[in-house]
Amino acid sequence: MTVLPTAPPKNAEELARAVARDGIEFLLVMFVNLQGKPCAKLAPVRTLDRLLAEGLGFAGNAADGLGQSSADPDVVAIPDVTSYVKAPLQEGLGIVQCDLYVQGEPWPYAPRWILRRQLELLAEQGRQLKVGAEPEYFLVRRAEDGSIAVADELDTADSPCYDANAATRAFDHLATVSRAVDALGWENYSNDHEDANGQFEHNFGYADALRTADRVVVFRHLAKMAAHRAGLVATFMPKPFTHLTGSGLHLHVSLWDRDTDTSLFADPVDPRGMGLSQLGYSFISGLLEHAPGLMALTCPTVNSYKRLGAGADTQSHSSWAPGYASYGGNNRTHLVRIPDGGRIEIRCVDGAANPYLAIAGIAAAGADGMARGADPGDPVTGDLEAAGLRAGLRPLPPTLLHAVDELVRDGVLREGLGKVPGGLYADYFASVKRAEFNAFHRQVTGWELDRYLMF
Repeated sequence: MTVLPTAPPKNAEELARAVARDGIEFLLVMFVNLQGKPCAKLAPVRTLDRLLAEGLGFAGNAADGLGQSSADPDVVAIPDVTSYVKAPLQEGLGIVQCDLYVQGEPWPYAPRWILRRQLELLAEQGRQLKVGAEPEYFLVRRAEDGSIAVADELDTADSPCYDANAATRAFDHLATVSRAVDALGWENYSNDHEDANGQFEHNFGYADALRTADRVVVFRHLAKMAAHRAGLVATFMPKPFTHLTGSGLHLHVSLWDRDTDTSLFADPVDPRGMGLSQLGYSFISGLLEHAPGLMALTCPTVNSYKRLGAGADTQSHSSWAPGYASYGGNNRTHLVRIPDGGRIEIRCVDGAANPYLAIAGIAAAGADGMARGADPGDPVTGDLEAAGLRAGLRPLPPTLLHAVDELVRDGVLREGLGKVPGGLYADYFASVKRAEFNAFHRQVTGWELDRYLMF
């Protein structure tokens, strides 16, 4: 059955009609914190008028990652009516994404506001950023001792990518997620088994950058819900298994004229033969120049850096993740790939990324390149996972700590993430992530015991 997308509500009256049409009894009033964790309350739909007028209060310190202590006033979540969707896996439930306020003012620690500011700057120039997302994740089973294993015990091939048998065995889950995405009107067009055992990807249509960030948050929620109902876990952890490829969140980015809705990245007579405009190349140049600091936003966990450049150590002998700040044509070993004219694929984003912060950083870096008319030079050809092709290329940070140090040194990204009470969001983000790294670094692991116990 073809699902025709329903236009999102534009105002409170249209939202009221939509929830009545959809038989909604409760709204999941949702926002994300610094880590990208979805936080929410269930609001009875009979309180809709009050919800839209007053919002719902949350203890920001309890939600975590919102720059608050227990002494601070509530953050108030005000729904963005245009974000409303009917939850396809739960009758009577709707979902709205929210913007956060404190004492009537936008709360600058809220990731959605940070992305909004970057998009408003582009809008002032008559430009609109559009983004498509490719979320990857693993389906696993968790044992009583806390260990995990690939959910499908028959999924053991050394090269399982696109495996029809494994995909068919996972049909119930894949079909459930596919139907859910289509019910949302997102135009699901493929669902596949990825490079690692137990790893899957779902593809759906692109949209404006804020809407795509909202969709990534909702998609993760739905995939986890579908897996949980089947007694499984859907994990977007970048690298849950040492010997397998990790999970990315590849973003396809394009820039458009707001008035004419024409692509500003497309150029059919591109002398480099990539179908990309000079503006597009300048955007790429900004990404490459700011890549080290940008990585703190696109690969934001300790585990993220075990995915990057891990090709030789994986069962398939490929990582599908960049190790250098480079770009090229239809070549998946680069940080930026140009799959065809008019858009670029940014491959340094992983499954744990907060989509609002990642896209905000990408927008700030790209905008800097465009403002300066920067040029990235000629594309790099060849397989960067092969030896001898990396001379002169800038390596990406090897750990979260290195990436965070690069972020706080990057003036463009510091400005792009904006000001918060008493300083800059970049410094707050860095303090949270340094604490995360230090907590990891203090742990004594089984690897250390195996290697060093007999010293």
